Formats: sequence, C-alpha cells, structure tokens
Amino acid sequence: MRRLIPFVRVVDAISERLGALAMYITIVTIVIGFYNVVARYAGRFLEVKLSSNFFIELQWYLYSLVFFLGFAYIMKHGINVRVDFFYGRWSDKRKAMLDFWGHLFLLIPFLILALYVTVDPVLRSWGRLPNGKWGPWEMSPDPSGLPRAPIKSMILVAFGMLLLQTIAELIKMAAVIWNRQDVLQEVKPYIIEEIEREEPLRIE
Repeated sequence: MRRLIPFVRVVDAISERLGALAMYITIVTIVIGFYNVVARYAGRFLEVKLSSNFFIELQWYLYSLVFFLGFAYIMKHGINVRVDFFYGRWSDKRKAMLDFWGHLFLLIPFLILALYVTVDPVLRSWGRLPNGKWGPWEMSPDPSGLPRAPIKSMILVAFGMLLLQTIAELIKMAAVIWNRQDVLQEVKPYIIEEIEREEPLRIE
C-alpha cells in the first residue's frame, strides 16, 4: 500500500490547487456579475449599451468552472452536504467502511459512465463531424457569445479529477480500515488519534 502514497499525494496536491483556483474564480465571477447588473441599469439610464452577451456568458462560464474545479477539492475534504442521523456519530473506522464500499460500487461506476457519455458530445462541440473529419467549433447562438467547446471540455476535467480523487480517498479509507498507521501518517495523519482510541494500530 505504501507504493500508492505518491499517487495520493499528487492527486491531493492537484485537487488543492484546483480548489484554490475555484476560490479565485468565485471572486472574479462576483465582480463580473456586479458589473453586468450595474452596466444594465446604467446603460438604460444613459441610453448606451455598456454590456454584451460576452460578459453575460463569461459570468456563467466562470460560475460553472467554480463547480467543475471544486468537485475533487470537495471530495478530498469531505465538505459535501450530508443528511444523516447516524453517520455523524460513527467512529472513523466505521465511516471509512461505509464510504469505501459506497465509493467503490456507486460513485466510481457513475464517474466512469459520466466520462463515457460525455466524450462524444465534447468532441462534436470541438467540431468533429459524423464522417470523422473536423469542422468549426460550436459557438454561442447569441451575438458576441463565447465558444461552447472549452467549457464543455471542463466537464471531462471535472469528472476525471473527481475519479482520481475518489481512488485516492479509497486508498485512505483502506488504510483506516486495515489500521495502516505507516500509510495514514503520510496521507491522512489527523485521523490516527481517533483510531487509536478505538483499538491499537497494527503495522503490517
């Protein structure tokens, strides 16, 4: 299992950077949204067009990126919304057991399927034709709009990174379940104290 530690570290590092990028994009999205509102009302008052579809579409492109880039970060930190009555009171080892099987048999198949069904629409958006040749990109139907292909491609990035982060989390959960202190100290050290209160850790 120790051979998998470099993989976990690399994936965790990428997820952290994408999460940080998503936070900065959130600020930019708010600024552009504020500008769109001000420009709309100021333009009506001055009878001058101060905004365009470029800024409107840019706002929701960036808003989408916040989610796409944040998927893996949310998975890594376990900050997704949970609605439960029992899970919160369980020990870390019991949580790891439930999450391990849930991720393995439910989340990973879903992510693989999501990637599979997304590849073809993304390629078509980049201009791939039914005959295998390439045509122009898919563009916004609105004047001054943005191309659709780049933002659609981020769907693949989002699900791909979420899949990698899920695999990394499976490794961490397996370390918790099998009491691998040597691995936990490298990838998830904060959980060791909780497990030690349940039973001594065994290094194999």
